Amino acid sequence: MNTISYAYCGFILKDTGERDGRFYSINVPLKDGIDDGIFTRLFKTIIAKVVETYSPGAIVLQCGADSLAGDRLGCFNLSIDGHAECVRFVKKFNLPLLVTGGGGYTKENVARCWALETGVLLDTELPNEIPDNDYIKYFGPDYSLKLPGGHIENLNSKSYIGTIKMQVMENLRCIQHAPGVQMQEVPPDFYIPDFDEDEQNPDERVDQHTQDKHIQRDDEYYEGDHDNDNHMDDA
Repeated sequence: MNTISYAYCGFILKDTGERDGRFYSINVPLKDGIDDGIFTRLFKTIIAKVVETYSPGAIVLQCGADSLAGDRLGCFNLSIDGHAECVRFVKKFNLPLLVTGGGGYTKENVARCWALETGVLLDTELPNEIPDNDYIKYFGPDYSLKLPGGHIENLNSKSYIGTIKMQVMENLRCIQHAPGVQMQEVPPDFYIPDFDEDEQNPDERVDQHTQDKHIQRDDEYYEGDHDNDNHMDDA
């Protein structure tokens, strides 16, 4: 598994994993005040290279909302549109994608963000005006879905961003020369190895995971009218 973190400067750029996992972790430390333009350009450049290098079979994308402008604990200037643009970009790779929530400490903005990004994932454009609901009072006074960027001083200079990008790209080039984990074909879910109780050594302990593979639920297979195969044949 490969991890990529875009976060505040508490993260260390050169922290790329240990031993066999070295270079399988990418950290992108950013300073206070980063805005939509710089963040999305950097995100797209790095993520495109990450996907090219790792060739992942699936992506888990954690959409922490503490990077939004106005977050109680955050210090970035991202608008909801800028945040959602990153989700839209990852979706375009057409890989299996699991999207989760994350941080976010201004609850009404977290709700805004995840509502809009759910729409992005479902190719559904949501109106900017939030419809009346039991929690509408939390979204006043404008009752709008989208949140503009903030006005914190941007401490991410052009040279700093360039240095970060160059180092991350160098780390990714290292993975091409690092010994990878040997891949093995995963057996299908229905595969159950042969298991002969008569040949089982009574003095040899069988772990619980192995035992569980050989437990058959009473309702797992049917005969007659309730057979799943019959239903499929009739379809």
